[in-house]
Amino acid sequence: MAQAPQPNSVVRIGILGCGNVGAALVQLIERQAAVITERTGITLQVANVAVRNISRDREVNLADGVLTRDAFAVVNDPNIDVIVEVIGGIEPARELISTALANGKPVITANKELLANVGHDWWAQSDAAGVDLLFEAAVAGGIPLIRALRESLRGEPVTRVMGIVNGTTNFILTKMTEEGADYSAALSEAQRLGFAERDPTADVEGFDAGAKAAIIASIAFGARVVAGDVYHEGISGVTAADISIARRLGYVVKLLAIAEQVGDSPTVAVRVHPAMVPLSHPLASVRDSYNAVFVEGDAVGSLMFYGRGAGGFPTASAVLGDVIDAAVNLRKGTHGTIGSFKRVPVMPIDETSSQYLIGLDVEDKPGVLHAITGVFANHGVSIRAAEQEGIGVDARLVFITHLAREADVQACLSEFKKSPAVKRTSGLLRVIGE
Repeated sequence: MAQAPQPNSVVRIGILGCGNVGAALVQLIERQAAVITERTGITLQVANVAVRNISRDREVNLADGVLTRDAFAVVNDPNIDVIVEVIGGIEPARELISTALANGKPVITANKELLANVGHDWWAQSDAAGVDLLFEAAVAGGIPLIRALRESLRGEPVTRVMGIVNGTTNFILTKMTEEGADYSAALSEAQRLGFAERDPTADVEGFDAGAKAAIIASIAFGARVVAGDVYHEGISGVTAADISIARRLGYVVKLLAIAEQVGDSPTVAVRVHPAMVPLSHPLASVRDSYNAVFVEGDAVGSLMFYGRGAGGFPTASAVLGDVIDAAVNLRKGTHGTIGSFKRVPVMPIDETSSQYLIGLDVEDKPGVLHAITGVFANHGVSIRAAEQEGIGVDARLVFITHLAREADVQACLSEFKKSPAVKRTSGLLRVIGE
């Protein structure tokens, strides 16, 4: 176990990575140094920063000898007290974090991809070593969601966590909703402004939000949920027509991450997909790259966390909070524990239930509506509302169902694709918030 520094001591920080978040963290530590020492009795010192390219110009001023290319030397240095990992990716981040924990060093990481896959092993390893593994910045950027779930709501029977946890997709959907842009134009604008990567797959196909949903479910329910357990569906298939129909019916389309307890059973359902949210719901007003998460519990009711879900300084703020916690705990010779995680069934998407909006391009002729409603009836899907757009060969039928099982709705869509009465299934969106 790592030795606790004495009161008013220096805690030496090793930072792995100096991109947007790492550089912002260095600046925050310097800016907040006096306040941190006054409140905690600890002086944080950036002892080493590991980077790939030492000669690159950076927005921070570091003393000679602080920058290094050897990240493993940093995690193995007995004079480094706390490790911050903000390089991202799988390797070498995974080995670096494991090595730091094995050396008895507290670790702060923003690596959602790794946490969603091997986080449970790391939490057990950090408990065994008696040091912290903290990761507030891995989910929802600067929003203090994880700390609330693992500390303030630790005794709360949480039933559902639902929200917008990817700023890139929320920016794109905002552009499509407010400006009528199509998906490709909105994506190009997001890339131009730096909200989307050159390869946006992880964001727009739901992988990023899926990893965050796995972490949220693990902490909220004490369950062993990994990224592979999470159903994810992105926004690349959402059209301007879908957005327009949703708006006309009183909804807005958002990409939601949802983790919920299934009744009184130990089963959890975890999924990411576009959803129609009523305009009256608070999530409907979350615009651009902002994130917002609802936490619902038996005793506390509904809580909403809102703020910037990405960006160098918001994310670095969350990292710094974890660094201070780890440094204080290290001084006291203690650490925060998440506890154990039980293996629970994860409900497949086919077994979940929702309301649905379904669009069908059809020919406007006798018998078509009867044939379509017959398919719904055969699969036990009840229709709440229906309307027709256009006439003749341009006719489109739009249905909103009552609560229905995913498998039954998908069975209807499969049958529609084979039906001569249906030219194309042109939209499927789940309805959330009612």
